[in-house]
Amino acid sequence: MALQINPSILSADFSRLADEAKAVEGADWLHVDVMDNHFVPNLTLGVPVVESLGKVTETPLDCHLMIDDPDRWAPQYIEAGAGSVTFHVEAAAAPVRLAREIRAKGARASMALKPATPIEPYEDLLPELDMLLVMTVEPGFGGQAFLDIMLPKIRRTRQLIDKHGLQMWLQVDGGVSAATIERCAEAGADVFVAGSAVYGADDPAKAVQALRRLAEKATGTPGT
Repeated sequence: MALQINPSILSADFSRLADEAKAVEGADWLHVDVMDNHFVPNLTLGVPVVESLGKVTETPLDCHLMIDDPDRWAPQYIEAGAGSVTFHVEAAAAPVRLAREIRAKGARASMALKPATPIEPYEDLLPELDMLLVMTVEPGFGGQAFLDIMLPKIRRTRQLIDKHGLQMWLQVDGGVSAATIERCAEAGADVFVAGSAVYGADDPAKAVQALRRLAEKATGTPGT
């Protein structure tokens, strides 16, 4: 499976989001962090901004909903143009029903786990998903240091995915950089969200390419 780099606009300049989105058009997806100041202690953007982003970039939008009541709000992000929608299992009232609704509306269904949330209780849910996100920092703020203690969890998640023969993606988000991406790839992740490592670089597009090469090197995956 091809490795994917998803720049996070949480680390971009919000006053010029259109330009920031275009600066990484060689990326696979544009990761959009949605926070409501309830599920996490931060407030970012919502449906109108996602809809506007979709009009100024050809890069598909990967919306990560760090919000309460995603069962209610997730469908609106699909209607706004998101091609992938991630909800937190800790916040979802009915995760299987929500995943099926996301898929039925034409988007990829993804479920996120906070660092302290184990994967094992949700093994039976995996066939309902297109992607699983293992948070490698506590959600809420960009620029945090990568939590190495999440590497065994990434490995266990990959083992469960392989055990069921699923073609689902395993995403990591939080502290992903040139110093950490190889460890994540070796542990089994294949989709990497990078914020400050991309938008803090002089050339965001080159930063995306460099991260992709490092992940490919770690897994022996040929470049595409």
